[in-house]
Amino acid sequence: MTPSLLTSDLASRFYSRWLNADSARTDMVTELAELSITPEVFARLLQKETAAGMPLPRAMRRVRNLVVAALIDRDLGGQAELSEVLAAISAFADFAVQTHLAAITADLMELHGTPVGAESGLPQEMIVIGMGKLGGNELNVSSDIDLIFVYPENGETRVTSPEQRQLSNHEFFIRVGKKLIGALSELTEDGFTFRVDMALRPNGASGPLAASLAMVEEYLLVQGREWERYAWVKARALTGHPDDIAALEQIVRPFVYRRYLDFGAIDALRNMHAQIRAEVKRQEIRHPERANNVKLGRGGIREIEFLAQVFQLIRGGRDPSLQDRSTRVTLDTLASKNLLSVEEVAQLQQAYAFLRNIEHRLQYLDDAQTHTFPSGPDDQLRVARMMGFDDVTSLLAALDGHRAIVAAQFDAIFADKSSGQPATPEEEHPRIVHSGFSDAENREVVEARLNALGFDDVSSASARLLATAQSPRMHSLPDTSRTRLMALINAALPLIAATSATHAATLGRLLDFLEAIARRAAYLALLTEFPHTLGRVIRMMGASDWAAKYLTRHPILLDELLDDRTLQSTPDWPAFADEVTRQLDAIDGDTEQQMNVLRDLHHAQLFRLLAQDLEGALTVERLADHLSALADILVGATVRAVWKNIHNRHREVPRFAVIAYGKLGGKELGYASDLDVIFLFDDDNHEAPALYARLAQRFITWMTTHTPAGILFDIDIALRPDGASGLLVSRVPAFEKYQAENAWLWEHQALTRARFCAGDAEIGARFEAIREQVLRQQRDEEALRREVAAMRTKMHEAHPNRSQQFDLKHDAGGMIDIEFIVQFLVLSHACTYPQLTADIGNIALLKLCGELGLIDAGLAGDVADAYRAFRKLQHQIRLQGSERARVEVEKVEVQAARVRQLWGMTLGRSRGAED
Repeated sequence: MTPSLLTSDLASRFYSRWLNADSARTDMVTELAELSITPEVFARLLQKETAAGMPLPRAMRRVRNLVVAALIDRDLGGQAELSEVLAAISAFADFAVQTHLAAITADLMELHGTPVGAESGLPQEMIVIGMGKLGGNELNVSSDIDLIFVYPENGETRVTSPEQRQLSNHEFFIRVGKKLIGALSELTEDGFTFRVDMALRPNGASGPLAASLAMVEEYLLVQGREWERYAWVKARALTGHPDDIAALEQIVRPFVYRRYLDFGAIDALRNMHAQIRAEVKRQEIRHPERANNVKLGRGGIREIEFLAQVFQLIRGGRDPSLQDRSTRVTLDTLASKNLLSVEEVAQLQQAYAFLRNIEHRLQYLDDAQTHTFPSGPDDQLRVARMMGFDDVTSLLAALDGHRAIVAAQFDAIFADKSSGQPATPEEEHPRIVHSGFSDAENREVVEARLNALGFDDVSSASARLLATAQSPRMHSLPDTSRTRLMALINAALPLIAATSATHAATLGRLLDFLEAIARRAAYLALLTEFPHTLGRVIRMMGASDWAAKYLTRHPILLDELLDDRTLQSTPDWPAFADEVTRQLDAIDGDTEQQMNVLRDLHHAQLFRLLAQDLEGALTVERLADHLSALADILVGATVRAVWKNIHNRHREVPRFAVIAYGKLGGKELGYASDLDVIFLFDDDNHEAPALYARLAQRFITWMTTHTPAGILFDIDIALRPDGASGLLVSRVPAFEKYQAENAWLWEHQALTRARFCAGDAEIGARFEAIREQVLRQQRDEEALRREVAAMRTKMHEAHPNRSQQFDLKHDAGGMIDIEFIVQFLVLSHACTYPQLTADIGNIALLKLCGELGLIDAGLAGDVADAYRAFRKLQHQIRLQGSERARVEVEKVEVQAARVRQLWGMTLGRSRGAED
């Protein structure tokens, strides 16, 4: 901030009047302005005043005036940034409230006894809640303070002498509140400490001055209005017992922060802002001199606050980092979360600082609570020079520039999209369906319009539209939701016609989805507020039945379709791992919420990958790498969280590891793959086996339990030593001995696609050493060939294919043949070529075998390409919702033939009828 061109006494009439009233004050201000203004300083200054015989209310006012004067001096002199001014005056407000409350409570307890809870029998303390800028520690130097008075329980005061007169707790705390307001706000010869506004209390001016926790809870549950959610975002308890404050937060948090993404908050805040703007305009008409309001005017401070708080109301229930009371901190969080760009937030922060600095300078003039630029040219010039400008014109140009930026960003979020159709203009695409159409004539009209749009199966599409419009669910919706839903359907029809190859199928998927979310007004609001999201939903549903079903099960993922930057960015897995840890730590001890957080984070990342996949941005291998990395992180985070919830654990970090097999082990995970894992531990503590068994059991529970957010992963532990009859967790030496002496050949085959996944890295390294040692054993190649071929025959017989199509996985020449070939080559040659033990995937291992001369290099390349092609086809089929990956034989005939050729050269013709 550029230092003021005016000295404090010339800039502020308040400052000048106050200093001139007492010659000693100049030195007092100079001394204080050189200090860091903290609560310790306030206490020292107050004690000095009271020691001189000043009653507390007057002493507090004198300290307040001195503090404000010192802040003016530091601010205009360029010694204090905005953050210091806000923090200092907010801290003084806390100090004043706490000091007066303690004194008033003590006085009233002498007269009436100690208030005691009827249920708990405990002494009661009043909770003074700071709202607005005080709650956010962003108070103005001349602001009033918004307070709410709450007491924990009803009951009566406990008297200890006949002179004391018993009161109900309610009456006691109302008296405390009245006296507190007077102590702070009554105008005396020394002015006031703070003006007090109690309008935000339950039921406003008509409600009781003080309310019990039970009354607050009932009010917020039954009567709490949308604008009050906005107000309570900044609520901060300035006083009270920690247990009572925690109980208050448990009441307020679910009222303010919804557990789902609440896009209905946009419309609510839009309406609230419109009412504020209308009132400002009325005031401007009545008082033209108030036309330049830096707080409530266009592009003003309130719009920045709304921008920050709408994201808090939408997302704060799912992301605790967005529950901060400070506007400036919240803006920075929005940038870190990619909810606004770094550039946008930087502009908002600059505008916020500029506007708040002007606001302070307007108030410095006369210590008045004003937000309006003065009408007189002399005062205008004073404000300009306090802001470091030579003239008013330059200041107003800078002010207009900042407000234009704020207004543009505000409009980008709050512009009313519901006034028209969410997709295309009404006149171009007129309404096709509505909730009342039912007769044959209307159906003919619908079919005619669907024909005009080019729908491929008009009859079934119109029948489905009719069924949706006439459904009991539709008619049971509130009018607003029903209107929105019909508007979305009408907007979707031309989009489906333009972007989908299978119109009726895509429409059916979309209607399934819309019917599933119809009762969640927030989701309908999201699609209405962000019309481009509807187009993305339609494109995804047209491309993939699996994606459509996934989104229908987890509609919260609509949020992921809002922002191109988030949707299309390459995953930053270390940053994601840190975010998982941060969110789990924030709710440590709440198992259900932690399980839901893990699921939500998994669904969001998986959905981003799905969107990129459907856009063709990922190869099958790259997608599998990402999905495997995602699983690794969630497995590791789950192990750590579960261990922290085992109360009798004997160490803070478990000597425990998760080993991945199968698709996760080979980093070939798909969207709906289960996880094949085993558990190892290395710990000599006598309680270790039981503790790690409990850890493994709870890990499986955390992964597989159905919560409101679904499941995380299905877990398969059949590959542990001795299978279903074996221990859930194994000591590392026991696992090593089992692999060397007792394991079946198929278990050694499985080791070719196994790796350390999560947990203790030392155990992971020991597993890798054991794995390499086992894979490099000298084997009789002929015996190995017979056993592998026999195992393949059993698998083939277990999955007969009676269709005329080719089963990509199980048929001869398919994916399992390729996997068995690779496993045979590794087990038979790793003793000579240790590089074959690397867990690099089947495609890379095939090419490596070709390079080593173990198989024909050209054939190895063809089979590797076949494996890639089969995986891609399997992936595409699964995305369309089919459980069986089968294609026309002609489509893969050449590739399958090359696979069978390589089988013949490596494992022989031992499958008989299968060929």
